[in-house]
Amino acid sequence: MADQLQPMVTDWTRALAVVAHPDDVEFGAAGAIAAWTAEGKEVSYLLLTRGEAGIDGLPPERAAEVREAEQRASAKIVGVSEVEFLDHRDGVIEYGVDLRRDIAHAIRRHRPELIVGFNHHDTFPGGKRNSPDHRHTGLALFDAVGDAGNRWIFPHPELEPWGGVKHIAIAQSPHPTHAVDITDTLDLAIASIEAHAAYLEGIGIKDIRGPFTAIAGDMGRRFGNRPAITLEVITR
Repeated sequence: MADQLQPMVTDWTRALAVVAHPDDVEFGAAGAIAAWTAEGKEVSYLLLTRGEAGIDGLPPERAAEVREAEQRASAKIVGVSEVEFLDHRDGVIEYGVDLRRDIAHAIRRHRPELIVGFNHHDTFPGGKRNSPDHRHTGLALFDAVGDAGNRWIFPHPELEPWGGVKHIAIAQSPHPTHAVDITDTLDLAIASIEAHAAYLEGIGIKDIRGPFTAIAGDMGRRFGNRPAITLEVITR
């Protein structure tokens, strides 16, 4: 059928997930990442903020500590050991050369063939308005992939250019093209979200398993009716 999603591309060994906040990867792609690390692929995370504005009941400095710890614990559940945080401000990430530079340098450090990002479109599936942090991060990410391969853009004495990114895969996109079967990693995906316990409590979410299982099933309707994570894949 024309609307069927394609299996995720496999011609890569190293991936870097670049997102704005703790929990973005978990809600968007953790089930897929667990499947990839189980296959022996290497995945690292780059968080642009520490999520300090995400919990109304905690002051930013304390929320940052809690959310960073939760993110590291969550990453371990899906087989990711390298989690890097930058210090852009949660809630007011600005698109610009500083953001492009920071992401480009990270790409040169990690040298991924696959970049995993989070929805940069104006809306989420279903029509809910996307946040400025997500949109600005996504725009800078696409530009930084090109910047990373150009020796004369954001030069760094210890970082060689990296033009080896083959694919950019966007989670939670309203325009998915590919999918990953998470039948075997659904429980890990749910556990990785549940690891953000303070954040979930702060936003009033008590049950993750039910809604996430339903969402994975809905995503999989275009992928052989299997629980799935959907991705918009752009091949360079």
